[in-house]
Amino acid sequence: MSVLLNLEVNDLRQRMSRLLGESDSESPQAPGSWAPAVDVSEDAVEIVLYAELPGMTKRDIDIQVAADSLKLSGERRPQELQRGEHYQRIERSYGAFHRIFRINTPIDVAGVTASYEAGILTVRLPKVTAAKPRQITIETHVTKAGPAAQSR
Repeated sequence: MSVLLNLEVNDLRQRMSRLLGESDSESPQAPGSWAPAVDVSEDAVEIVLYAELPGMTKRDIDIQVAADSLKLSGERRPQELQRGEHYQRIERSYGAFHRIFRINTPIDVAGVTASYEAGILTVRLPKVTAAKPRQITIETHVTKAGPAAQSR
């Protein structure tokens, strides 16, 4: 099953669990918390995860990768208000989050890279290069046969 399809199935399962009030250890969010929106793409060379994390710094984000999973966690803090200021409305989500993504394709854990620009975290997970089939050439050795071998 492709990584993208697996994520879609997990997302559907998590939505159903939340709808039914069930707990799920892989659920991207628990009641009262939030989870960043994430897109995952895949090609022949790598899997790329894009997470929306506006208002955060790289110090607020933690990424841990293993052979079969990627854990993304962090905390978004509210802006400090000036003395005498107060909120009339709060619509943005704050607090800690954690997401776990299962990876069904072998990846090169040592080659994983991450970058953060304009509120978007990009994590690149290079796939392990599979052993490519190699054509084997059969060599022939011509032996010089003596007169006795030629007469047979």
